[in-house]
Amino acid sequence: MRIATFNVQNLRLRRKAGRARFDGARDYDVPQDSTAEATALDLADRRLTSAILAQADADVVCLQEVFNLETLDFFHEHLMRHAGAAAYPHRVCLPGNDGGGRDLAVLSRRPIEGLRSHATLTPDDLGLTPPEGMRADMPIFRRDCLTFRVGDLNLFHCHFKAPWPDTTRAWPIRRIEALAVRKLVEAHQNHNRDALWMILGDLNEPVEPVGKDPAIAPLLPPFSVDLLERMPQQDRWTFYNAQDGQYARPDALLASPALARRWPDATPQALRAGLDRDARRTDVARLPDVGAHRPHASDHAALVLDLDGL
Repeated sequence: MRIATFNVQNLRLRRKAGRARFDGARDYDVPQDSTAEATALDLADRRLTSAILAQADADVVCLQEVFNLETLDFFHEHLMRHAGAAAYPHRVCLPGNDGGGRDLAVLSRRPIEGLRSHATLTPDDLGLTPPEGMRADMPIFRRDCLTFRVGDLNLFHCHFKAPWPDTTRAWPIRRIEALAVRKLVEAHQNHNRDALWMILGDLNEPVEPVGKDPAIAPLLPPFSVDLLERMPQQDRWTFYNAQDGQYARPDALLASPALARRWPDATPQALRAGLDRDARRTDVARLPDVGAHRPHASDHAALVLDLDGL
């Protein structure tokens, strides 16, 4: 089984005057993202996004920042298939807590079982103490944690609070999200040392975490095995911020110890052919239409992992 995770940077379908069009891979947080010139690059962005997914050729794909199921279906049928991707008959995108529509989505060639959203989960539900500013009856996740099973593998698909605009204030929010995911995993595992599970997605841990430890520390080793640590150190980055030229690794593949033991050589691969050409910490050949900043597939690289025989 091949698994992928990919933050596709605001994939949204809009309809205007009876015509459907996609928003591009842009965050609208800088003036140049809102110009007519920026809008003209949107379709090129999304063709590159679909090309990366065709290149990934994964059996199960976890996507972050998809607006809704209509967007996912239209993208699958009109761009992914045109890019040469095999069909994904099982498609999911459930509404989360991000009012901007940055929801979690799943594409799968295999049946998805036991799908569950945790968008309404609260600190009270799990017996957790909320951080300052969060009530005990408020949702924990700023987006969601989708849990589901494909064959013998249980997946915990997440997108945590971003460290912007205030890194210090975001830390406790991301910490309680991590604590909540850990409790969900522990409830599933139920002391079974042979349980096969993986936490994956965009955990949004910054390059230099604020505090004594990373906000996501409850999910890190020894609780899990960080599969990105199997990559060469210089290759572990998955994100390039064109505004400040910073490289980071917010994207994660955290495996259960049993999974890591069973596949001791399974090493993730980052697909960077759709990243900005300005991201110079790689010599990978870019797809033909990629520009200095845009068009690009996303500001994230996709991660793929092969688990042979699963």
